[in-house]
Amino acid sequence: MISFLLCLAILIVGYFVYGKIVDNTFGPDDRETPAVRINDGVDYVVMPQWKLFLVQLLNIAGLGPIFGAMQGALWGPVVFLWITFGTIFAGGVHDYFSGMMSERNDGASIAEVTGRYLGPVMQNIMRVFSVVLLIMVGTVFAVGPAGLIVTLCKNGGLSGMVTTTLFWLIIILVYYFIATFISIDAIIGKIYPVFGICLIIMAIGVIFGIFTNPAYILIIMATVIGAMIGTFLMGKLFHFYPVESMLTAGLCMANGGGSGDVQCLGAAHRMELMSYAQISSRIGGAIMLVIASFVFGKFL
Repeated sequence: MISFLLCLAILIVGYFVYGKIVDNTFGPDDRETPAVRINDGVDYVVMPQWKLFLVQLLNIAGLGPIFGAMQGALWGPVVFLWITFGTIFAGGVHDYFSGMMSERNDGASIAEVTGRYLGPVMQNIMRVFSVVLLIMVGTVFAVGPAGLIVTLCKNGGLSGMVTTTLFWLIIILVYYFIATFISIDAIIGKIYPVFGICLIIMAIGVIFGIFTNPAYILIIMATVIGAMIGTFLMGKLFHFYPVESMLTAGLCMANGGGSGDVQCLGAAHRMELMSYAQISSRIGGAIMLVIASFVFGKFL
């Protein structure tokens, strides 16, 4: 938690300090944006600032939970440094400058801007790179939601076509095409802000619920303390290292997955136990789900 709060503070300071330096370096002015100057009603449409904010928030929040957990599981606590300083000196600067360069060039895509400044060869290379990247990202954000909807439909007792992944993949792809070819304000400008508001409400609700409902705190404390004591004693019983047993079989089985393993092992300076923690998270978590399903189905 201390590392998280420290990194959050650094991000806030970096936004106001280094963000100001980047802004002064580029030198924005009061010229009309392409949305105002061109305004063709399809790709160039004037939208309110609050709506633009919610659209961008939803886009960024969609990628964060996926790649953040992957980076944490692969590279360990150094991800804190990479996300913090990488966002300030690389990610934020890249997004700002690419957006402002596109604005200065009539809203052109990154490949077209690259061609204007670096020539046709680099333009074609950037086109190929952009297509490959779009395919990868599009696949993730088509298969993931489709699988989630199928799971919800099955859990709701539905059957038939709506419980097949192919059906929802087709629906999602049709939405992609429709949202691409018609005015950006017709679908994206109306749907995305709604989901952005829902995302903010859910985040506030979770934070408020955790810190105001004593039941949540008691459940968390009981889970953590129980996992620590139980695995510590079992480690002693079977002549394992009790502290390492408590970390891998206890805390890493009861945390939030790969990113939770990184936090627990990083705080304890035991990153070399990551492979054992991953086994505990997967196998131990699956066993606990089976046991819990049996107990709840039997007695509740």
